[in-house]
Amino acid sequence: MDGKLTRKVVLTGDQAEAAELIEEWFLHLNTQIFVLCGYAGTGKTFLVDYIVRKLGLVAGESAVFVAPTGKAASVLIRGGTPAGTVHSLIYTREEDIEVNEDGEVISERFLRFVRKESLPKDIRLIVVDETSMVSDDVLKDLLSFGIKCLFCGDPAQLPPVGGTNSLLSMPVFTLTQIVRQAEGDPIIRLAEQVRKGMEPSFGRYGDSAAVIPRSSLTSQQRARLLLEADQVIVGTNRLRSRLNSEIRSLRGICSQLPADGEKLVCTLNDWGKALDERGDFHLVNGIIGTAYNVREGEDGLALLDFQADFLEKPVFDLPFDTGVFTEGTYYHQYGDKACLLEGGRLVHEDNVEALRRWKVRREDTVCRFEFAYAVTCHKAQGSEYGKVVVFDESRLFENRASWLYTAITRARDRLVIIR
Repeated sequence: MDGKLTRKVVLTGDQAEAAELIEEWFLHLNTQIFVLCGYAGTGKTFLVDYIVRKLGLVAGESAVFVAPTGKAASVLIRGGTPAGTVHSLIYTREEDIEVNEDGEVISERFLRFVRKESLPKDIRLIVVDETSMVSDDVLKDLLSFGIKCLFCGDPAQLPPVGGTNSLLSMPVFTLTQIVRQAEGDPIIRLAEQVRKGMEPSFGRYGDSAAVIPRSSLTSQQRARLLLEADQVIVGTNRLRSRLNSEIRSLRGICSQLPADGEKLVCTLNDWGKALDERGDFHLVNGIIGTAYNVREGEDGLALLDFQADFLEKPVFDLPFDTGVFTEGTYYHQYGDKACLLEGGRLVHEDNVEALRRWKVRREDTVCRFEFAYAVTCHKAQGSEYGKVVVFDESRLFENRASWLYTAITRARDRLVIIR
């Protein structure tokens, strides 16, 4: 985006009111925070893009866009806005290792995040998307730099898993008016009904959405829906596991371990593994991507190459725990190390006999992956997909409407809800 408005923009009534308030806040008020909430279809992203340009700011330079996760940042990137993660903006990663006076290691290496001393001086505004997924601890560090922050989020979505976030409960302005372009969108209409506490009725909603009774689906219809979906969303891990097995079978995959091209989700934070050359994105819990070149080792370990679904290049030779694929449970603990030996053998760090016989070429923390044709709604939060199939398990959750609303709003083009 350049710093000038090059075409006439027509705002809705509440967009215009919000834009006026944001401009007044940025130019004339001393308060550091502006919280902008907006429901699905209200044009929140469009409004932020508009106001940044109107203020003469440049995205990626004087206005920096960040999101809590790489997958959430990728939604902005696909929309043409340069973006990164909150962590990559405000923290540096340091590995600590303790040695004795002889230089021998006496404690394990561990990773910690250290808040940067300062940010580039030309940054005048930080725009935080998907604010509901950012913990209060990280927000405190972000605000410590003294730069004005525009926090954006959807208050109807699920709250963060673990930690707390209090910002969206204190909005300066909430967009509620559906923009004209979205008024006829069946997915937006369904989301609005659910947000207002209504149960979606069975039937078709235009050409892009449908609510189907599970009992009415033939085996052929079910198979077609599962195979065509870009993402299947469920509530429980039990159903997730069953559906992943079913989809793999429909695809004709018989192997226990992932085959080339299979869809995986990372289930363990590893901030030490960068997914891109700049180190903006890391292999953390919830990252979904594709597996390639899977090579089984020993001690319940294997290697694979992994390409996140929002990046163009894979990261190579990641050691991972095979237990969840072969036995339904992980073999290795958090922080366990895998050793890649001469000759290409991969063994656990405690395999003394193998370590004696072979020279260690590389030692790396063991990753955890699971199949991701179907994922839980919490794992899908912050992402969007073209075609989404939702198995409605909202009845199992206390915040039932928020669960279903979040699942519905993951769909960009087509949505099928199975109840």
